[in-house]
Amino acid sequence: MTQSDDFDFVIVGGGTAGCVLADRLTADGRFRVLMLEAGGRDDGFWISIPAGFSKLLTGTQFNWRFETEPEDNTYHRRIVVPRGKGLGGSSLINGMIFVRGQKEDYDQWAQMGATGWSFEEVLPYFKKLESFEEGGSAMRGGKGPMAVERVKLRPEIAEAFIDAGEQAGFPRNPDYNGETQEGFGYYQVTQKRGRRWSAADAYLRRAASRSNLFVRTGAHVTQLILDGRKVTGVEYQQHGQRHRARARCEVIMSAGAVQTPQILELSGIGDPSHLAAVGIEVRHALPGTGNNYRDHFCTRMNWRVKKPVTLNEHAQGWRLAGAVAKYLATRSGILTLGTGLAHAFLKTRPEVATPDIQFFFMHASYANAADRKLDKKPGMTIGVTQLRPQSVGSIHVKSADPFAMPSIKPNFLSAHGDAETLIAGMKMARHVVAQPALDPYRAYEMSPGEAVQTDEQWLDFARANGQTIYHPVGTCAMGVGPRAVVDPALKAHGLAGLRIVDASVIPLMVSANTEAAVLMVAEKGADLILKDARMALAAT
Repeated sequence: MTQSDDFDFVIVGGGTAGCVLADRLTADGRFRVLMLEAGGRDDGFWISIPAGFSKLLTGTQFNWRFETEPEDNTYHRRIVVPRGKGLGGSSLINGMIFVRGQKEDYDQWAQMGATGWSFEEVLPYFKKLESFEEGGSAMRGGKGPMAVERVKLRPEIAEAFIDAGEQAGFPRNPDYNGETQEGFGYYQVTQKRGRRWSAADAYLRRAASRSNLFVRTGAHVTQLILDGRKVTGVEYQQHGQRHRARARCEVIMSAGAVQTPQILELSGIGDPSHLAAVGIEVRHALPGTGNNYRDHFCTRMNWRVKKPVTLNEHAQGWRLAGAVAKYLATRSGILTLGTGLAHAFLKTRPEVATPDIQFFFMHASYANAADRKLDKKPGMTIGVTQLRPQSVGSIHVKSADPFAMPSIKPNFLSAHGDAETLIAGMKMARHVVAQPALDPYRAYEMSPGEAVQTDEQWLDFARANGQTIYHPVGTCAMGVGPRAVVDPALKAHGLAGLRIVDASVIPLMVSANTEAAVLMVAEKGADLILKDARMALAAT
């Protein structure tokens, strides 16, 4: 083992949250910060091209490509769980959709014991992080590092979809990140002038030249170093060699909802019964570690389209060559598209206070959503997801091997209400597509097909075909009580020197794609860390 290095802070993970922390903690020059990333540099050809997400989600260079365990509720299928690998993390490979969620999401965090995390208290951080193309306002930020734009493409069939939503009785909403989320419109994305804008672009680039920031890639953290009830550093492997790094102030776990609990358990921190079962010595009991796993489960409904106005035909052959040329010349056109074009946030029942279903409309259809291969004939898709799933799963190590994949058990559709809401959402999607605005485009429903009519048939379709949409959260949940892993200051319960700042601390699923929430958690987490560190300096 090589000699140990000393730093003020060691950040484990160079993903979305890690990039925010690396920038904010080094900004005033006081603290030496080491960031360890198991992946490599964010220098892949497809990363900056928004449409390249389809290559990145199925590749392995920038994607861990975890898999779920086979489970009864999803007919024993192994479902791929993509996670970003490299500087920028999942912001390198995601669909770039930027949604904050609903005010009530964060108010509920606070009511559950995450004091300081109500919407009123986190809104300043949402505003701080973003540079919305239309400028700042009471609800939006205009000068932050993360560029947020509306999708630029306005194909006629997307306009028809939004018109169909209005014909079905729903409002048009110009800004779902504003006062209200409900309604139809176009998505907002983390892009800047037609290219993906990752957390590495937004935060790490501007911090990279600072002499107090040290970034090591290919550095796979294998365990935390404990001295009694204090975490003092980490062990990691890089280029086949073992290293240690010590943290004078704190180790900050930012490895994400899959790998943060994995590293904690490898270090002997977790549920004693599970650690004993896999042969790991218990160093600190934190029973909630790896539990409270929540994710969004999505079904994709497809329709054949009458007119040649979809990506299916425009992203192949000579048309694709033309689209590539257009993108290279103007940073515009179909290569600026991510996973969503038009949206809907809807209530499945009148008595529901806020939207509980989200639609992702794309003028494209896939033979298989997992492999991202477009159909040959024109098609369109509506992804349907329940916003606040009650089904809870777990992520745990299978052994003491730090390079083995963890056991991921999402337990999708185990809660009756989840299935009920998803079924209602799929019926609503069918109803919207049946509206007159889509008559010139709609040929017939391919999947699940008009033969599916009963609730039992809808649920069977969901179980057989649904996928995660890559929003794992909650596995080191923030709060109070025996199942919470961190307190509202993001400090691990019962341990000094350890903070967790990533998607794993989110206690309840947000009604949104999760990138915006993770950026907010990291911005607020950085402030909490710096406040304590400056107080400690002042006291010496």
